[in-house]
Amino acid sequence: MSNQEIKRSFSQKHPVLAVVIIEVLLLLSVTAAGAYATIKQLSYTSPVLISFIPIAAVLILYFSLKKKWGYYGFRSVTSISKERLIDYAPLLAVLFIVALNGFRPISASELLFYLFFTLLVGFVEESIYRGMILNILLPKGVKTAVITSSLLFSITHVLNALSGQSAVQTALQIVYALLIGGALALLMVRNRNILPLILFHFLHNLIQFVGNDNSDAHLGYNIAILSLLALYCIWLALKLKKTAASPPAEHSLN
Repeated sequence: MSNQEIKRSFSQKHPVLAVVIIEVLLLLSVTAAGAYATIKQLSYTSPVLISFIPIAAVLILYFSLKKKWGYYGFRSVTSISKERLIDYAPLLAVLFIVALNGFRPISASELLFYLFFTLLVGFVEESIYRGMILNILLPKGVKTAVITSSLLFSITHVLNALSGQSAVQTALQIVYALLIGGALALLMVRNRNILPLILFHFLHNLIQFVGNDNSDAHLGYNIAILSLLALYCIWLALKLKKTAASPPAEHSLN
């Protein structure tokens, strides 16, 4: 056995199994936290806090000890060329549309809590799905990595059905998560930088938390956002395929 084979990590030797383990552990953690919060009648944000805070600590420890920060996309935003900054413009459009619903009055303490909460969620979910899972699966091809990571990201949001929301709302959220996951995964493959993705995820969730209740939003509003995201994914996929042979994209669509 060569030294190169010996040095290969578990995720490199068994990428599919590694992804399954990561997803199952995440789902079990969130589900267990949700069950505990239900029994103790805690707030609706408690399951995420209970599960994500230790997960965030483990991720930070792992990235630091293994010196994996750069590998998983934690790089200076200046590494993104000026020509490719346009790639992120549709994300601003999504944030603008989400913010159109307006904002509700909240206290300073509530705002601080939501800032922490949404930043925690953005860091954990992007690190897991667009950082670890996407990178583990990239050797199997960009299509496989992007589609699988996006599907797993959307499946995770099925747990929201347990919070009492309607089947229609849950279905819309799953599709929404799938399309956003696809767009962010394509951006990660194209520009190899996770920081703008965490920032978008953080701002998107923050706007939703401090915004007016949108549970009864018109279907046309939801279709507009989903259509924009679908077109965005197609646009990014075409751009990635066209420039696959040039840096910083390291893999081609196949």
